[in-house]
Amino acid sequence: MLKIGVLGAGHLGKIHLNCLKQIEEYDLVGYFDPAEETARQVEAETGIRSYPTIDALIDAVDVVDIVTPTIRHFECASKALRKRKHVFIEKPIVATPDEANALKKLADEAGVKVQVGHVERFNPAFIAAEPFIGEPLFIEAHRLAQFNPRGTDVPVVLDLMVHDLDILLTIVKSPITHISASGVSVVSPTPDITNARIEFENGTVANLTASRLSLKYMRKTRIFQRDAYITVDFLDKKAEIFRISDTVDESNPLSATITLADGSERQITFEMPEIHPINAIKTELESFYSAIVHNTTPTVSIDDGINVLKLAYRILEAVENASAKVKK
Repeated sequence: MLKIGVLGAGHLGKIHLNCLKQIEEYDLVGYFDPAEETARQVEAETGIRSYPTIDALIDAVDVVDIVTPTIRHFECASKALRKRKHVFIEKPIVATPDEANALKKLADEAGVKVQVGHVERFNPAFIAAEPFIGEPLFIEAHRLAQFNPRGTDVPVVLDLMVHDLDILLTIVKSPITHISASGVSVVSPTPDITNARIEFENGTVANLTASRLSLKYMRKTRIFQRDAYITVDFLDKKAEIFRISDTVDESNPLSATITLADGSERQITFEMPEIHPINAIKTELESFYSAIVHNTTPTVSIDDGINVLKLAYRILEAVENASAKVKK
């Protein structure tokens, strides 16, 4: 059993605390939150011990679960790594690429495991759809949310789009050749709405949109490849597969035959893969335990987190360049 402690007892921190209470392999020692009122309230609500300082908590555990605002990720993670504690850190891994490089060095020196909380990897809809994803040609993702001040300490690219950037880099294994992007700051100092077009060396093109000023929530990705059209609804936990074949089988009730201009026929077959309901946050924390005890690479490694962050900053740079051109 590994002793684990949580840094940060805000909205997401409390979710992590509740999940960890359900994982028998972890011994949930306690948490630290710098807001005394929050710390006292959560302790009264959950019965979990509130530690007086960040160092006191880190000293008491084997694993540190960091669920603080992004701007404090590096400070908290570096403290834990210097004391050779395993670190689970919420997305984005840290606030800047320079911090990411420094964190990577600390992790290598400590010789411990680090996992990044890109939770959509554990979304049951993505898990169900992933076996059908081959060589995507075009990917379109929309991640829209109603306004919540909780994430406005960073641009929407780091707050929301990072989820889709992680999925993108998971399914497209090719160098990026070009990025174009635009963004608008509406209510916060940094872009609240951003669209990015990412082109890969293998010909894949991705078009990603993220907004935290929408009237409704949407977390949907559409994947087009030569033999299939795949949709993944991360919000409603659904996946749909439309497969295209040159062989026509009229006995399949979930299929349709289309005739092309040259007279040839193709069949479109519809399939909804079975979704196995899971708690994605609980599952990712369980997977981290497994990586530690079995000495394997975490599902979302520190390198994965760094690659997503660096791509996010390339998008932010493209947004700035586009804005500069408009101002001229």
